[in-house]
Amino acid sequence: MTQTKNTLFQKIEDLIQSLDIKSISEARKTTLQPLLDYIQSKVQQQEDVLLNFICTHNSRRSHLSQVWAQVMAAHFGIPKVFTYSGGTEATAMFPKVGETLKGQGFEITPLSEGINPVYAIKYAENAPPIIAFSKTYDHTFNPTSSFAAIMTCSQADAGCPFIAGAEKRIPITYDDPKAFDGTPQQAEKYKERSLQIATELYCVFSKISVK
Repeated sequence: MTQTKNTLFQKIEDLIQSLDIKSISEARKTTLQPLLDYIQSKVQQQEDVLLNFICTHNSRRSHLSQVWAQVMAAHFGIPKVFTYSGGTEATAMFPKVGETLKGQGFEITPLSEGINPVYAIKYAENAPPIIAFSKTYDHTFNPTSSFAAIMTCSQADAGCPFIAGAEKRIPITYDDPKAFDGTPQQAEKYKERSLQIATELYCVFSKISVK
């Protein structure tokens, strides 16, 4: 079973090549292992890999995780991976998330305006864009069964002991870059968090065997 790799935009490809997985601690690798095992199991069974990244407001970390997981699946040619995101409540994708991804090589196109805009996030010439907007994890846009719920913040992990339809619940939490909103470090910290998530998901998808 092979999958033709999507050709990523060159700037994204260059960024991926610069990621340093040696920076990931052994403790963190242990945290990532259940996600790796889940994806590998689905690939071996030739089933769809549905990943729903969940955070409280579906505004920052869950979107970054959704985007980078889809990109890494494309980069490594892992078949039938579909990524989603959601929150315990809906707000809006924070604008700095789009700005950060744009700076890292993505094409961001607003599809609607208002208090909760919808964006198309494109990472490759011929791959469908990721549709990004804030929504609850059980929104009709998201899968209702046979998915893994990846909890990207401790508040959502603690506040949602049960995710209906999830086959597997995997806590992989990240510090919130929101803590730096309105400070001189804001841009740097959003970039740092995006790169951390990219590096860790690179580590996961690089170990998936499709043979």
